[in-house]
Amino acid sequence: MNDVRIGKPEEATETAAFSGSASPLYILRLYVTGKTPNSVRAVAKVREICEEFLAGRYQLQVVDIYQQPALAGSDQILVVPTLVRRAPGPLRRLIGNLSDRDRILAGLELQPVAGG
Repeated sequence: MNDVRIGKPEEATETAAFSGSASPLYILRLYVTGKTPNSVRAVAKVREICEEFLAGRYQLQVVDIYQQPALAGSDQILVVPTLVRRAPGPLRRLIGNLSDRDRILAGLELQPVAGG
């Protein structure tokens, strides 16, 4: 988790090299509140999933709403942690507890939703 920094947007981007294949580039923004236990867990879980399922084809921006309240306001973030999938479209939001791996995978559309 050392290479994921919480801070200003221009400082908080982790970019994996995009291979240029037919697979889409995932652009994700994770809103957290400082280094609280929930925030640290959310960053670790999202990063783990990105490395496992999206290696080489994602950008993850971690935004601390204490440091960047205007950015959180412009994206209408009311609850944290919130994970926003900005691309590929359509925009998707996962709000609240991000410790459930299957919920994150389904929200990012990386696995089929059970029963559907």
